[in-house]
Amino acid sequence: MTIDGGGRDTCREVGAGGDVDVAATLQLAGMLARSGQVGEALAVLEALRSSQGPIDPLEHARLLALLVDCRLARGDLGDALELREELPALCRPEQAAAVAALAEHALGEIELALGAPEAALAHFRRAGDREAELSPEHRLAPDDLPWRVGAVLALVRGGGRDADHLAGAQLVAATTSGSAHAVAQALRTLATTDGGGRRLVLLREAQEALAGVPAARLAAQIATDVAGVLLLQGDPAARTEAVALLRSAETYADGEQLWPLQSRVHRLLERAGETPRRVHAEALAALTQAERRVAVPAAAGHSNRQIAGELLLSVKAVEWHLSRVYRKLGIRSRRALAEVLAPS
Repeated sequence: MTIDGGGRDTCREVGAGGDVDVAATLQLAGMLARSGQVGEALAVLEALRSSQGPIDPLEHARLLALLVDCRLARGDLGDALELREELPALCRPEQAAAVAALAEHALGEIELALGAPEAALAHFRRAGDREAELSPEHRLAPDDLPWRVGAVLALVRGGGRDADHLAGAQLVAATTSGSAHAVAQALRTLATTDGGGRRLVLLREAQEALAGVPAARLAAQIATDVAGVLLLQGDPAARTEAVALLRSAETYADGEQLWPLQSRVHRLLERAGETPRRVHAEALAALTQAERRVAVPAAAGHSNRQIAGELLLSVKAVEWHLSRVYRKLGIRSRRALAEVLAPS
């Protein structure tokens, strides 16, 4: 299920310089992102950001939070880091609680993507503290501020405690909200904390919660989680189901250019003894000019030092560009890069 035409129509309206209802546009972008149409959501958000003058702090926080989510979904950490410069001003004590909570959560997501779970956890905790300042009727929906989800991931990655308690609290909040997307996300989060063999059961429940719901991105993430558990069973039937789930997630992630998800899918396919599909030619359009300049000689077998000398860059800059290329294309080696860039 898709939200047909809404994003494109809004982009045309914003691009034409007409009067735009910022709150409604942000609501549409959030719906697009939750439905899995990340590219459409990003286009709406970028159009709004480039054309709009000063906006209300809460709308500014919502805009930045959605941009961070979409950019990180595509593996564009560098672009997300640019937004980090604007977020601290929205976290100040004098800011409204909802504004600061959204900004703190976005900062937590960036720190988590940077591999800094302790810093991420601090931001997520502060997001929760600021949300607690709001009266119950003014609390942000779990879909808009899933700070416990981020906190659980930070605790799991950092080896901290209390993850299962937070995951349970998120499930209660999600169930109360009535959002199937939030419930499925909470079940998936709870599954990450389970050490008693209920992980697959919880993930299956998450899949059931999303039945008929437009949430392709979350559905693909859960399907990939399920596949990972099935592959550990070593059963032929389980492997067959896992590969089918991974192929479906692979197609979706490729179409939306969600390179972190695509990379995870490819790793699991390789574990299953399957060959990941060659990245579609259209996906190469996701590379910036600088990334292409580094990728082409790397695929041809040039070393990082050689490329640095040819392009007058530092070796570290070449390494950084190549890491982004690998992440975007869902690959892990020069050999795979050569296969992707080879003529059809």
